[in-house]
Amino acid sequence: MWEAYYRQDSLLVFSTGRSPTIYKQLRKEKPLLTPDIAIMSVGTEIMYGESMIRDEDWEQYLNKNWNREIVTEETAQFPELTPQSETEQRPHKVSFFVEKIKALKVIRSLSERLEKRGLDVKLVYSNETALDVLPKGAGKGQALAYLLEKFKVDGKMPVNTLVCGDSGNDAELFSVPEVYGVMVSNAQEELLRWHAENARNNPNIIHATERCAAGIIQAIGNFSLGPNVSPRDIRDFQKCKVEIFSSGHEVVKFYLFYERWRRAEVAKNMQTPKLIFFPLGTFVHPSGVEQPVNHCIDVMARLHGDKQGTNYRIWVDRVSSAQVGSDTWLVKFYKWESFGEERLGCLTTVLLSSKANVPDGFTWMHMHQTWLEGSEPKDQTTWLF
Repeated sequence: MWEAYYRQDSLLVFSTGRSPTIYKQLRKEKPLLTPDIAIMSVGTEIMYGESMIRDEDWEQYLNKNWNREIVTEETAQFPELTPQSETEQRPHKVSFFVEKIKALKVIRSLSERLEKRGLDVKLVYSNETALDVLPKGAGKGQALAYLLEKFKVDGKMPVNTLVCGDSGNDAELFSVPEVYGVMVSNAQEELLRWHAENARNNPNIIHATERCAAGIIQAIGNFSLGPNVSPRDIRDFQKCKVEIFSSGHEVVKFYLFYERWRRAEVAKNMQTPKLIFFPLGTFVHPSGVEQPVNHCIDVMARLHGDKQGTNYRIWVDRVSSAQVGSDTWLVKFYKWESFGEERLGCLTTVLLSSKANVPDGFTWMHMHQTWLEGSEPKDQTTWLF
């Protein structure tokens, strides 16, 4: 849904308690989209783009009245605190595990000790086990407020901002003025308790009845922020017309069709691929071999149902497009496939045309793919499109 409807004119921001090290590890293990901005380490680190360029101004700001050595000295006096792994100890974040039954007493006593040492700190308890000690000006909410102020100064203030969360360290996000908010149905007790005590009467914050990403989609519909039906939930695009003419939507729609083709969830009707592709077009395989589209369509026919009954999945990431002619678009994106433990990916460039006789759609004129590093399979014969 993000790549089809929102990627072109919206920003995706991940705000996580994870350190950059653990976040990068997670990206290798799970099919996450690439965010435009990543707020990490409970709002103490902000990074931009796929290259994860650090916001050094933010980190400089957090140095005010912060002394990491004093924090480690004082926390060492509490045997109830168990340090988290080294990867989670960051320049502006000192992290521990503490049992829920002991947490409140430890937080009160530690807070008093650090204040006597002249530090302005914030203690954040989440997931009923994790305690983070941060500079007073840090946190997920402050990091978001900082970004919104930067956008405002640049004259690029978002029309709407939706924050989504499920744990205690997400509470600050909902305190940022003029944002919409959703606590997904699987939100933890500490976040629900914060909401009951602080934001119960705020109509712009809801507790979704759906879990995880479905709860976010529910909120988009509830607040009328934009399209709120995922293309993956549309079984027949012919019967369910979407009033959106965009290259991003076209790419998502085709790869959903192709996934269903391989899983035998759509009928083996060769008219559909023949309508989509320009008959004299070319496909450059990630191996570098150029193939005529007609040959690829023949291969596609043989692949119908070869993944039937499996967990085979296709998704796209970082879809971007540019109109290069009155009726032609150049579209770039990462295309991913997963099957069992194997995950394969390639950078894909497609030339689309709206001139040909395709109702409400595009003709795929040319496609070029390149393997992403470490993502090529041993057997490349069944890789198509």
